[in-house]
Amino acid sequence: MYDIESLVRPSEPRDVRSVASLVGRTPLLRISAPLAPAGRGFWAKLEGFNPGGIKDRAALHMVERARARGALRPGGRIVESTSGTLGLGLALAGQVYGHPVTLVTDPGLEPAMGRLLAAYGAVVETVDVPHAVGGWQQARRERVRRLLDADPGAWCPDQYHNPDNVAAYAPLARELAGELGPIDALVCSVGTGGHSAGIARVLRELCPGLLLAGVDAVGSTIFGQPARPRLMRGLGSSIHPRNVAHELFDEVHWIAPAEAVWACRRLADSHYATGGWSVGAVALVAGWLAGRLPADAVVVAVFPDGPQRYLETVYDDGYCGVHGLLGGAPVGPQEIERPDEREVRRWTRCTTVAAPAGAVLP
Repeated sequence: MYDIESLVRPSEPRDVRSVASLVGRTPLLRISAPLAPAGRGFWAKLEGFNPGGIKDRAALHMVERARARGALRPGGRIVESTSGTLGLGLALAGQVYGHPVTLVTDPGLEPAMGRLLAAYGAVVETVDVPHAVGGWQQARRERVRRLLDADPGAWCPDQYHNPDNVAAYAPLARELAGELGPIDALVCSVGTGGHSAGIARVLRELCPGLLLAGVDAVGSTIFGQPARPRLMRGLGSSIHPRNVAHELFDEVHWIAPAEAVWACRRLADSHYATGGWSVGAVALVAGWLAGRLPADAVVVAVFPDGPQRYLETVYDDGYCGVHGLLGGAPVGPQEIERPDEREVRRWTRCTTVAAPAGAVLP
């Protein structure tokens, strides 16, 4: 049963003269059945309470550091590839610091998200042909490179490889430690690798026995599976981001779209809290872990965003019906011994994690 008292809110008033002051200090919500077994549960860090989502933290920090180094000059254009959430953060940072923003995306971007980014003042460019090997992700990055070549004063955050993306999440780790004390397990979705590495590195200093579970998408190549076209946005990758700290993970779970949809919808109708593909995937794994660890274990899941941009996908019966996403409850993970043992199609867990061939190490 949902309990409003389990929603942990900041107690001190904020100075809201700048929208940037709304970023951080997000609430925690206790999640229990049906996402976790009866009598068990986990804490969800609700990053959707930031103005644009979890990547507001990274966008502001990367821009601040680039300005401090002189890599981004006053009034210089910010150019970046995005599937949506970082775009919102960069639009925010552009307004705060006075920079025009150009975002490169692909046809998978939800129309509502494209309109919202434009409303916030960003120029949105869409690539129309995927790269033969790197898919839409690499096609977007190549367009970014051309835009940078055409504008010598422009700057790209390069979220996939920029260490400032990782450093931006140290405050989030400190928030969690201050709110919950010792943490036994952390569950994070993995895309650019920024928030999983940034949070885990700080928490491991405070909680040396921390278990880190990474949540990837079926069809993603981050942990050694072959890259395939993917419905889910916000987690997974067709390239190998340098920010993914493979050595920190104790296990990885691959989640399929139908499984994430089930979890998103159960969160909504049981806890009045939900989000997109990443949220559903992370909740599924965190609930499963809560049932396997000791009853008093503190399990934390990072929910990167809210449900708004997914109303025409995850929460649309027509869309989900066409794509075969309206199945029953997932039955739990199958196990493989190595990430490259075989290609996975449904929820799968592996406790052997290493950087795959072709990955660029941090």
